[in-house]
Amino acid sequence: MEISGEMTDSRTVIRTRDLSKELPLGKVVVHALRGVNLDIYAGEMVGIVGPSGSGKSTLLGLIGGLDKPTRGTIEIDGIDVTNMNEDQLTEIRNEKIGFIFQFFNLIPTLTALENVALPIQFARKSKFDPEKRARELLELLGMGDRLHHRPSELSGGQQQRVAIARALANNPPLLLADEPTGNLDTEAGAMVMEALQDIRRESGTTVVVVTHDQQIANSTDRVITLVDGRIVGDVMVDEARNHAPSVLK
Repeated sequence: MEISGEMTDSRTVIRTRDLSKELPLGKVVVHALRGVNLDIYAGEMVGIVGPSGSGKSTLLGLIGGLDKPTRGTIEIDGIDVTNMNEDQLTEIRNEKIGFIFQFFNLIPTLTALENVALPIQFARKSKFDPEKRARELLELLGMGDRLHHRPSELSGGQQQRVAIARALANNPPLLLADEPTGNLDTEAGAMVMEALQDIRRESGTTVVVVTHDQQIANSTDRVITLVDGRIVGDVMVDEARNHAPSVLK
C-alpha cells in the first residue's frame, strides 16, 4: 500500500507565530485567538482541548486555510500560507491537508468505496488509482466487508471511518479532525481514535484532533490546552498523567 512516512521526526508540519484572530461583534471585538505560537512535528498525534469559546475550532480553521488570521503567520509543511489567495489555498488543502468533521458529510447515494475514491478522481495530480486506493484505505480501517454499502447502511462509527479514509485518499501529510467523535457513543468514539492512531503509526501522518472530551484527548500523544484564545498547556500525555492524575486518569 502506498502510504509511506516516518514516525515523529524533527520536520515541522505546522508552525504558527503570533497567530491572532479578531471577530467584530457589533461594537465589540472578540479575540478568538491571541498570539498563538505553535510547532507540531511530522508523525505527531496532537489533541487540542479547552472550554467552549476557547478558540479550538478557530485555530483548526486557520491551520486548514479555511479562514484568514488577523495577525501572525502560518506555515504548513514548510510553506508559508498566510497570504495565499483562495486558489493557492485550495491547492495546499488538496495536496497537504485531509479534513475530518463531526458530521460525516458522506454522499448518501454513493457506496463507501465510491465516497473514498471521489477526491482521488478530482485531484489534478493524484498518483493513485481511485478504486485501488479507496479499497486499500477502507481495508486498512477495517471496512473491507463494507465497501459496497451506502452510508445509510453503516453505523456512525463505520461512517466516520469511511470519512477518515476519504480524508487520506490523496496521502496528505496532515490530518485535521474537528470533534471527530462528537456524534458517536463511547465505544464507537474509541474505535475511531484507535483508527486514527493506526493511521499515524502506519503512515507517519500528522494528526491534530480538536475535542471537548478529555478522555479522547488522552488517546493522543500530546495535549495542547487553549483558554481564551491562548495556549495555557502543552504536555505529552504520559507526562500529564504523571503530574495530574485526577484530571487525566
